[in-house]
Amino acid sequence: MHQISLGQSDLKVTPICLGTMTFGEQVSQATSHAILDRALERGVNFIDTAEMYAVPTRAETFGATETYIGNWFAANPGVRERVVLASKVAGPSRATPWVREGAGMTAADIVASCEASLRRLRTDVIDLYQIHWPERHVPAFGQMYYQPEKESSQTPILEQLQALARLVREGKVRYIGLSNETPYGVHEFVRLAEQLGLPRVVSVQNPYSLLNRSWENAMDETCHRLGVSLLAYSPLGYGLLSGKYDHSGTTGVGAPATARLTMFESMRKQRWGRRESWETSKLYNQLARDNGLTPTQMALAFCYTKWQVASTILGVTTVEQLDEDIDVWGTTLSAELLGEIDAIRKQYRDPAQ
Repeated sequence: MHQISLGQSDLKVTPICLGTMTFGEQVSQATSHAILDRALERGVNFIDTAEMYAVPTRAETFGATETYIGNWFAANPGVRERVVLASKVAGPSRATPWVREGAGMTAADIVASCEASLRRLRTDVIDLYQIHWPERHVPAFGQMYYQPEKESSQTPILEQLQALARLVREGKVRYIGLSNETPYGVHEFVRLAEQLGLPRVVSVQNPYSLLNRSWENAMDETCHRLGVSLLAYSPLGYGLLSGKYDHSGTTGVGAPATARLTMFESMRKQRWGRRESWETSKLYNQLARDNGLTPTQMALAFCYTKWQVASTILGVTTVEQLDEDIDVWGTTLSAELLGEIDAIRKQYRDPAQ
């Protein structure tokens, strides 16, 4: 598999990235290590994790994913040098009170989180360190609109960027990135970096799939012009675009017992659990079948071949799922099929935004 450069960095990554948020909740350490082994064997050199993982996030599993990866590095000398490792510092504690106290994400918080991640990952450096979600109020995780009255920011972007710069200067982080960001956030981080000689963000990790193409409504132009790469997460819409929920209702009844939206009620209350998301996914899944593809093949091929996407993050629970997803690489979609995909979007927009 070929490699591409992330943003304006010298990080060379594969256009497929192994996401690990299931490690420590749905996936045991032994299976996690088997998936990591297989990803490396298939040529994937890019691994993404976060301090708050596993998901769904709980105090009992906080940090488990990074610990599993760190144990894999320790058990396989020489492997760390073969992979590009990405992790994230969690946003404000309103969503993860066990990560830290306080409403903000201070410079001290960022540094402490990074150092804790380094210990769990059993490494001296994180190649790409990302802010998991903005410290300020933004319409993310299913929120549709920006609401100024909800602003509660306590840590300016400059302070966050200076903390990340310190980590780069100390050799604990090579490059920095953002996640769940908006055009304003990307522009502000880049503007400050360029004006003050601070590290420039190289990537943004945002949702992108057939059920959520909101990236194409300004973020694509922003990041293209600024030279910032998209790491697309949830390309299968939490499994809705795999077809495994096509014969179940929004309660998950009728879907596989081990499926994420079946197991975790909290996830069904999020954007993926909306009736509109379930119903629209069925339209895409049937379109795939009508064109001789599996739903997974069409959904992943869509992400793999879009100019906006630098690397697509795959979340799996088995080695077999990983192989199935990687095998889609090289699949192309005809202009006619892409037109039919656009027709569905024109009518139903982005139900999982």
